[in-house]
Amino acid sequence: MTTYDPYASSRETTEGRVYSVTGNDWDSLVTEIGATKEERVVVNMGPQHPSTHGVLRLILELEGETVTEARAGIGYLHTGIEKNAEYRNWTQGVTFVTRMDYLAPIFNETAYCLGVEKLLGVTHEIPERASVIRVMMMELNRISSHMVALGTGALELGALSPMIFAFREREKVLDIFEMVSGLRMNMAYIRPGGVSQDIPDGGIAKIRETVKELRHNFKDNAKILIGNTIWMKRTQGVGYLDLAGCITLGITGPILRATGMPWDLRKSEPYCGYENYEFDVITDDGCDTYGRFLIKMNELEQSLRIIEQACDKLEKLEGAPVVIQDKKLGSPADLKVGPDGMGNSEEHIAHIMGQSMEALIHHFKLSTEGFRVPAGQVYVTVESPRGETGVHLISDGGTHPYRVHFREPSFNNLQSLAAMCEGSMIADVVAAVASIDPVMGGVDR
Repeated sequence: MTTYDPYASSRETTEGRVYSVTGNDWDSLVTEIGATKEERVVVNMGPQHPSTHGVLRLILELEGETVTEARAGIGYLHTGIEKNAEYRNWTQGVTFVTRMDYLAPIFNETAYCLGVEKLLGVTHEIPERASVIRVMMMELNRISSHMVALGTGALELGALSPMIFAFREREKVLDIFEMVSGLRMNMAYIRPGGVSQDIPDGGIAKIRETVKELRHNFKDNAKILIGNTIWMKRTQGVGYLDLAGCITLGITGPILRATGMPWDLRKSEPYCGYENYEFDVITDDGCDTYGRFLIKMNELEQSLRIIEQACDKLEKLEGAPVVIQDKKLGSPADLKVGPDGMGNSEEHIAHIMGQSMEALIHHFKLSTEGFRVPAGQVYVTVESPRGETGVHLISDGGTHPYRVHFREPSFNNLQSLAAMCEGSMIADVVAAVASIDPVMGGVDR
């Protein structure tokens, strides 16, 4: 007597018979599927966390172990960040946008602040020291992001040691973030007009020491994976996407540069003074997962080069301001690390409370209402670890944004999933997704 399993049944649809697979009575299900003309099964890979740094659902149609159709289901991490920003003043918006791509918060903050500064017409008034600090923090963030991408990508394909090495180095970068901003991620450190506070005493020396350690330790992963026969068999020719496909789908970042096209906004459309730094745009012509892996590995050295140049510049700019000098726009805070934690310096409190009525007024207005931004709209882009991060800001002349919308590279790059995976084996799907390196907080926002 055959028992009926309601959770492992089949039903007729306009596209044919669909089977529900739960792992219960597998033998009888295989027999039933084998009796049909087409042996295709629809599998939900997720919603889960397969090298995506967030919750992603893949809907795969399989014929045997070959993927015949691949679709991405998104929206499980939606937070409404862009809408929330409309109800906060321009400075408060930083604390929201930093949480989109939470592996690259500095890039979200910088793109947003560059947009606000462009609307204000003060782009060229930003202190040079502030711009140099922004560049240094972005390149440190690029390293920490690539460490997660490389470590988790290797782990998904069965390589444990590279993940341990990658997160070991990432911790060193997060320690610098904590030293400079007080937080390890989602720092809200970049502010309209500059940065929230200067590099602390001894900070440059600590950063230089960390750069030396990183340069030495990056060789561990390179020795394990580059040229490794097993690794290359799992990544070469996997997730193939050529230049025409990238251009058609609007793909940027390492995926695009892995087709041989040297498109990097730091070179093609410089911002924050990137034109004053010497570094190379890394490309590869493999168009596959291995090529994207090599690009991320080689970009680490270029980021270290930029950080070293930034340290040289900061030493020459010692004591220079880190926020715009216009008191109607610059942050009213003067943050210092004291015995009870981080807060306004005693000198600043004495100035606004007992010495300058104008300073107290500006402090009160900026802290409660915020500054007004002239009506208009701008679009500003930066080169994040995953590609072009763009922000479209619209102002109606008030203290709050009228509209904030981000062009998030993870969202665009995830479109390449079907092109990379259809026709390949199911075992190669995770490798392809890991090479896309999507962060679902940025995809859903």
